[in-house]
Amino acid sequence: MTDKTKPEIDFYDGPEPTELVIRDIEVGTGAEAKPGSTVDVHYLGVEFESGEEFDSSWSRNQSIDFPLNNLIKGWQEGIPGMKVGGRRELICPPHLAYGPAGGGHRLSGKTLIFVIDLLGVK
Repeated sequence: MTDKTKPEIDFYDGPEPTELVIRDIEVGTGAEAKPGSTVDVHYLGVEFESGEEFDSSWSRNQSIDFPLNNLIKGWQEGIPGMKVGGRRELICPPHLAYGPAGGGHRLSGKTLIFVIDLLGVK
């Protein structure tokens, strides 16, 4: 279990990024996530433009295990190198999230901000 609390997302200062932005909020000291790992994470996701939360494992009070290969590109590229115990912010433009507008997902065409706590790696 983690002693961390649900993160607050700071407003990003500047234009909407067109490439993945990775910012370590806290660097972990545990095992390192590798491409293709299964990760146990707590996360919060908000829309870049509105700042509205669209998903959060915190609101379910339950972390989630994911194989990285099943996740959006921004997570596949942004989580490897992170260590257990760390907290990282990822800003994912549409091509690294749910694709261009009209792509069939309610978040298609949107730049998304995630704060991810890495709790475990397999």
